Amino acid sequence: MNRLLCTLLLCLLAFQAGAQNLLASVDRTRLNLGETVDLTLESDDVTLFGKPDLNPLNELFDVLGTRQVNRLTSLSGAARATTRWIVTLQPRHSGYVVIPPLQLGDLQSQPISLHVLESGSHTAEEQMAPVFIDASLDHESVYVQAQSVLTLRIYHSVSLYDDSSLTPLEIADARVESLGEPRTFEQDIGGVRHGVIELRYAIFAQKSGQLIIPGQVFSATLVDRSNRNDYLPFGPRPGKVTRVKSPEIPLTVKAKPADYPADAPWLPARALSLAEAWNPEPTQAKVGDSLTRSLMLKADGLSSAQLPPLPTTDVDGLRRYPDQPQLSNQANERGLIGSREEREALVPGRDGRLELPKVEVVWWNTHEDRLERTSLPGRSIDVAADPSLDAVVPVEATRGDSDARSDARLWPWQLSSALLALTTLLGFGLWWHARRQPAIQRVAQSGPSPRTLLDDLKRACLANDTQATRQALDAWARQQPETLADMAARFAPLSEALDGLNGALYSESGLHWQGAQLWQAIGDLPAAEAVQDNSQDSGSLPPLYPR
Repeated sequence: MNRLLCTLLLCLLAFQAGAQNLLASVDRTRLNLGETVDLTLESDDVTLFGKPDLNPLNELFDVLGTRQVNRLTSLSGAARATTRWIVTLQPRHSGYVVIPPLQLGDLQSQPISLHVLESGSHTAEEQMAPVFIDASLDHESVYVQAQSVLTLRIYHSVSLYDDSSLTPLEIADARVESLGEPRTFEQDIGGVRHGVIELRYAIFAQKSGQLIIPGQVFSATLVDRSNRNDYLPFGPRPGKVTRVKSPEIPLTVKAKPADYPADAPWLPARALSLAEAWNPEPTQAKVGDSLTRSLMLKADGLSSAQLPPLPTTDVDGLRRYPDQPQLSNQANERGLIGSREEREALVPGRDGRLELPKVEVVWWNTHEDRLERTSLPGRSIDVAADPSLDAVVPVEATRGDSDARSDARLWPWQLSSALLALTTLLGFGLWWHARRQPAIQRVAQSGPSPRTLLDDLKRACLANDTQATRQALDAWARQQPETLADMAARFAPLSEALDGLNGALYSESGLHWQGAQLWQAIGDLPAAEAVQDNSQDSGSLPPLYPR
């Protein structure tokens, strides 16, 4: 028992040591000289106090500010406390700059590499304006359906209210996808510190030719510090409303290369990878086992919607049950990374060696401007027989025993064949008998008798009840050889009596209606003329309603 407790204690200490670390991350790894970047240091060790040692940063960066954020989260009923230090840094020179490891007690963060570019030049008019906007493309020329990243930056040297807005980016003959949430940082321009709002879009042109990226309009209210005494929290905000528009940018869209295979989907990407995973590994597969195969296709510079289905695994003796593909997009500094994961369950139906074919994807490398093929090699799976699925085959000693068993199994089939023949003959005889019968048989009358319905009609008429008379009249007419309209058409008194009843039903005179006239017309109604019987004519059809 003591040994078990010691083992559990050591495992707990090891878990705590692995969980307590100093994680370092930045909001971006590419920036221009003069811009700021936020370094986030996070620790979940509640026993440490103070803050990380930031002195190693002074050689390559200007530390502009530090703030601390304490968080308490609950995961699966367990509370977890974390502490974050957010450090705003400004690189001192361009090129590749490394954020060195930082120390907090016994914990140490990992180094992070930054790519600092030379800052773009701004005109004197822009530097003097309180708000201006800039737009740039990462490529001036791309292939059709290839990615082009538009970066939109809004610079402001004064504070802005939170009512700012930007028109949506809409381009005809192009698909636009936003690359994450807007990012904010600061930049020193001409000795004046500006706040920067950065937005990035991935643009996929759908046809070749010249494409114009339209300008976007940014509007905001500038904070007026001079009228602070006149500011009302719920009234109009003092300040000037400003609107700035980004410049239009032309983009040259090239057509698909002529040497690209015509039968392959067009995939212009910066990089493409194809990976495979099995669960379980098919090293000891048996007949009837379920093997899950996952194929992951990733493309740098394409969205997941552009990735085509992968070739299917059609192998003799291997049943496949595919799942729905899983599509996802991930944004990074260079744009979108689209991924497509296809899973399928493979069930071997026989033992022996099964050969899975090679999986190949053809694509165009936009970085090196050439055709490439990425593939997974074919694979052999040795499938063993499952003894529990093997059927026991009886061994016959002699040929005489085999003939006896065959005769014993033969007579049930002969008997069933004879019964099938008899039932077939019987069914044919019944069909022939039914064929000689008339098309429609007289059905037995159901419901009240005609005499009962006529008595109900008489009582309703003599009681001068319009609703009851109407219902009784309809029920009586349904059992007559002709419709109520036909009877009214050939007997004028009945037609006049029906007009009086209908007028009483749909007007205010229903209270004064007298049903004696209708009952008299029903009693005086002459019988319908008999329909001539043409049954002697063999070439005519039987009557639709035989009497």
